[in-house]
Amino acid sequence: MTNPVKSAALRPIFPFSALVGQAPLRQALLLAAVDPGIGGVLVTGPRGTAKSTAARALAELLPHGQFVTLPLGASEEQLTGTLDLGHALQQGEVRFQPGLLARAHDGVLYVDEVNLLPDPLVDQLLDVAASGVNVVERDGVSHQHAARFVLVGTMNPEEGELRPQLLDRFGLALALSNYQDPAERQAIVRARLAFDADPQAFRAALAAQQQALAQDVVRARAGLGALAFNEAVHARVTALCLAADVDGVRADLVMLRAARALAAWQGAVAIGVDHVDAVAELVLHHRRQASAPAPGTQSPPSAPDGSRDEANASSPAGTTDPWGAMPAPAASHITADIAHVKPLKPFGTRPAKKA
Repeated sequence: MTNPVKSAALRPIFPFSALVGQAPLRQALLLAAVDPGIGGVLVTGPRGTAKSTAARALAELLPHGQFVTLPLGASEEQLTGTLDLGHALQQGEVRFQPGLLARAHDGVLYVDEVNLLPDPLVDQLLDVAASGVNVVERDGVSHQHAARFVLVGTMNPEEGELRPQLLDRFGLALALSNYQDPAERQAIVRARLAFDADPQAFRAALAAQQQALAQDVVRARAGLGALAFNEAVHARVTALCLAADVDGVRADLVMLRAARALAAWQGAVAIGVDHVDAVAELVLHHRRQASAPAPGTQSPPSAPDGSRDEANASSPAGTTDPWGAMPAPAASHITADIAHVKPLKPFGTRPAKKA
């Protein structure tokens, strides 16, 4: 069920279900919403292409609807929180003063112009986004708390690039372009004018669709632990990452998680190669070496027919983890048979669900 954002009464939020165009952006955000452990979404593109609108709209679909913006001038203590050492010395107990990471828990943390943040702050932000835990240590005192959020960062490359090491730590990335289709531009303008004219009526008309999307996020999250990948899926991931000449294996891990999130969203019974193909460009966009050619554009996969990858049903079940960790390989043959890990499912056209 959609949890209203407290500030909605002061600043009505444009509904996610009313977004027009920018399909890759919407898909990337939904994948990150299903499995925030993917590590966040980095978006580049011109102004007025719905980057912040989409991020704010996504927050409404999450269980607690938090939307937190990280200002460019934020300090490390503002981001992570701090320990009140004076209180600890006087009262003999640790008191934690929460930061922006704590406020963003179970919601969206939005960073505009992330490339202008100091590198150490970006590094810490990405570490927490991937791990789901914020650890604050000061003068020998340590405190940690859950900080599981969907990280959405935007940047303008003309104003400076992120170091490759930081780029690689963003799970998904994409570059938006201006709207070139006349019909799409007109549809966007009409929707925006209708929303501005009467936000409450506009939101009320889409309440059922919003409710269904929010329920789909909850359902997909619950289904992550039951999905695994087979050898064909793993081989496809490996082939794509090798062709892109990526550094390390983070791309492989993120691609498997993203494919699983897609499979869970679709309600598929197993992860298939088509799920991998559907998310590959989001994973490789910012990791592909200049000399590596980009693969052809992949069309969205169709809805699962129930018979695909049935062999995966016999795969060993993965460990259920609320943060959506990938299932480990079977205890035996870890070195010789590491490919036997469960697969993830894709997005696609599904029958409409009742609200």
